Amino acid sequence: MNFDGLTVLITGGTGSLGNAIVRRIMTGEMGKPRKLLVFSRDELKQYNMRHQWYQAKDAGEDIRNFATEDLLEFHIGDIRLYDTLLPVLRRADVVINAAALKQVPQCEFFPYEAVRTNIVGPYNIVRGIREHGLPIQKVVTISTDKACKPVNVMGMTKALQERLLLAGNADVPDTDFMAVRYGNVIASRGSVIPHFKKQVEAGGPITITSPNMTRFLLTLDQAVDVVFEALKSGQRGEILVPQVPSARIIDIASAMIGSRDIEIEEIGIRPGEKIDEILLSEEECFRTSERNGYYVINTILPIVKSNRDFEPVRTSEYTSGENLLSIEELTELLVGAGYLD
Repeated sequence: MNFDGLTVLITGGTGSLGNAIVRRIMTGEMGKPRKLLVFSRDELKQYNMRHQWYQAKDAGEDIRNFATEDLLEFHIGDIRLYDTLLPVLRRADVVINAAALKQVPQCEFFPYEAVRTNIVGPYNIVRGIREHGLPIQKVVTISTDKACKPVNVMGMTKALQERLLLAGNADVPDTDFMAVRYGNVIASRGSVIPHFKKQVEAGGPITITSPNMTRFLLTLDQAVDVVFEALKSGQRGEILVPQVPSARIIDIASAMIGSRDIEIEEIGIRPGEKIDEILLSEEECFRTSERNGYYVINTILPIVKSNRDFEPVRTSEYTSGENLLSIEELTELLVGAGYLD
């Protein structure tokens, strides 16, 4: 699909990923939407985002193919509150759900808030479409590697979010509900790399939780690529998983330190953290195919299963403990992402 003439709603649209999705849509690579609705509960972030786009317009930046004020609309609301979500949902043709509580320790301390945002919020999307017969074509929700064999609140709520959204396909036959699942986004707010950068700039030490900990790594643009691929090639009930490299956290720290005289201090694993993350479980392998360089987890619901025939492409789980980047490869990646000179 492309967005020509469609209204696209991005919930959580002022977050790191939401901003990146908006920027990519504004290049016109997915066509020219009729409207781009940015929905979030943070008034200040909306003000700053709107101001940045007006500055870009005044400066004549090439990032936009169309007039900002004609395309972008900002809406204050809370995905947890059905009555604030429904008015913008009524106007949408496509929904990208990027609203989330995603900090693992915070979700451990405030689990009910994670339930409200990560489970009740997405359910409100399904509920609104079902109860009002809304002609929304596609819904893509953003999941995480922590949803696979979850051991923390954030992962548990994201795992249920996947199931809630994908079950919507059984109730709403005219809307395609899909999910994308990936790991650590390098430049997202609260991720370890911006944190390490601040520690390096302060002269250290860099604090790591465990020298054995590994994480998947992808850039914000790669994260947007996954969402766009789901919209272009995805079918009802699928979960799209990118094939991306991973790294030891201690190697990331070493790459960011470089030749500087900065110590690495081990502080212990935080509440809810895993040593290795998983993007595909052993149980999911038998229903996982491959398409355009992505793993595709086919739906567990027989009533929603696609007609695509496939041979399972893996026999073991896909973890961040494999395909580890070297310090030299990490350095190149971080330079490209703007976190190293």
